Amino acid sequence: MDILSVTVHHYDAFCQEKNKGNPAGIVLNADTLTVDQMQQIAFEVGFNETAFALQSNKADLRIRFFTPGHEMNLCGHATMAMISALLDKDSLNNKTMLNIETAAGVLPIALQSGPEGNGLIQMTQSSPLFTLFKGDKTELAHAIGINKDDICDDLPIVYGSTGTWTLLVPIKSLAAFEVMQPNNKAFPSILTEMPKASVHPFCLETYYTKPDMHARHFSSPYSGTIEDPVTGTASGVMGAYYAKFIVDQTVEPCYQLTIEQGQEIGKDGEVRVCVTGDLNQLQVSILGQAIHNKDLKIDLTE
Repeated sequence: MDILSVTVHHYDAFCQEKNKGNPAGIVLNADTLTVDQMQQIAFEVGFNETAFALQSNKADLRIRFFTPGHEMNLCGHATMAMISALLDKDSLNNKTMLNIETAAGVLPIALQSGPEGNGLIQMTQSSPLFTLFKGDKTELAHAIGINKDDICDDLPIVYGSTGTWTLLVPIKSLAAFEVMQPNNKAFPSILTEMPKASVHPFCLETYYTKPDMHARHFSSPYSGTIEDPVTGTASGVMGAYYAKFIVDQTVEPCYQLTIEQGQEIGKDGEVRVCVTGDLNQLQVSILGQAIHNKDLKIDLTE
């Protein structure tokens, strides 16, 4: 019986310190791996997402994203980790712009220089989509460990996507986030419109002075994880939500927001979100970076 040993690079995204932010597994040169092998690697690594780099005939690079339980269309933090890994390996030939092929479409990436070589990666996401949540608000609140009164009455609860669907739940105050305990298994029976969506509570109160919004992100039970520490795709759609539902609708959107996440679980991280365009065609991008933590070896039986 042959053993295939695969190197998985562990990167921490949306932070500048190891073991903060959101961990991602990165596998380079993954063209020879089967889908089942990719899924097995993601399961063995156990992070919220593991990303695999493949050749593309329509972009500079193809990236596939896997949770321990299934494949995802798009993942913001794993994209940051993948591009950071390629930069560390000098594999991008000094490019400042590139396109990545994902299951959510071909998306542009811009690389911005920074101090000491620590540049920012800007990822443009798919155009935001929203669908109204029509389920039971009390059951939803209980499923994330809070009371119905903790949810804002004057803002809508909606499913939102800039590549991956999540339920955006506006919360009145930061205090509710500290007591949240998700019952992920209950999500599909409550999210009847989109049973596989994750749940993303957020509020306008923050732990730190710089950020504009705070959030937590509770995984779909189908993903095999409980909570995502710092979420790129959900942060992007939060920015679109801010432009569409929170601020003055008569002003053309042009916002640069900073979103904090992970404080309750010791994984402090930060995502910058840019929102432009008009309310009928918002354009959303996220900015961040990732740092190498360590390398892992996963042995597969062939």
